[in-house]
Amino acid sequence: MSQEILAVVAGEQITGTDVDHFIENMPQEQRVYASNPHFRNHCLDQLVTIRAYAKLGEELKLDETDEFKRIIENAKKELLAQMAMAETLKGIAVTEEEVAAFYEENPHLFKKGETVSAKHILVKEEDECKEILSTIENGEKSFEDAAKEKSTCPSGGRGGDLGEFGRGQMVKEFEDAAFDAEIGAVVGPVKTQFGYHLIKVEKKNEASVMELAQVSEQIRSNLIQQKQNQVYMEKAEELKAKYVEK
Repeated sequence: MSQEILAVVAGEQITGTDVDHFIENMPQEQRVYASNPHFRNHCLDQLVTIRAYAKLGEELKLDETDEFKRIIENAKKELLAQMAMAETLKGIAVTEEEVAAFYEENPHLFKKGETVSAKHILVKEEDECKEILSTIENGEKSFEDAAKEKSTCPSGGRGGDLGEFGRGQMVKEFEDAAFDAEIGAVVGPVKTQFGYHLIKVEKKNEASVMELAQVSEQIRSNLIQQKQNQVYMEKAEELKAKYVEK
């Protein structure tokens, strides 16, 4: 953080640190530009404008109004509450043993169903689909080239590649044909609500259970959230019993 003076508004200095703090309060998608000079200049301009308006508010004696005092009091309470919550939740952690125990006790949560990796060609008419199939079967064109030339699906530009998908991700007629197909074979025409498909399955993956290393961070995050929620609720009930008048 820099103490370099970047601007002076009504005798009040604005430093690089002030700009840093201003950016820290922005949404995450904006904070990623924190090191961009143009973005920082834009933020500095915003900060200068805010300070200038604040000075105007002082001159208009808005800080002496009941509304201002009410807003400040509410903001103070909200800030104190946020800081107290952070203090209450500080230090909550999850051990490697807890992560491993959760994984062992809940194997059903980490099952990965069977999947296929497939390519397809989509056209509107069945006759056209059959003609394309014929050119592929007689070696006139490869499946991928036919997809690039004829398929109406955006995947055509990738040779019809749909990547890997599991059950429930495609319409039933397409899904059934893909999972029933032999690897490397071209099946179709398969009719769906979108038209007529030729399908070529590249790979099949049987159902499996994801390894602990693949899901450990997800488990840790969920367990920390659970612990935080529990501590938060218990502390809230304790505070209500202590402070709420009946």
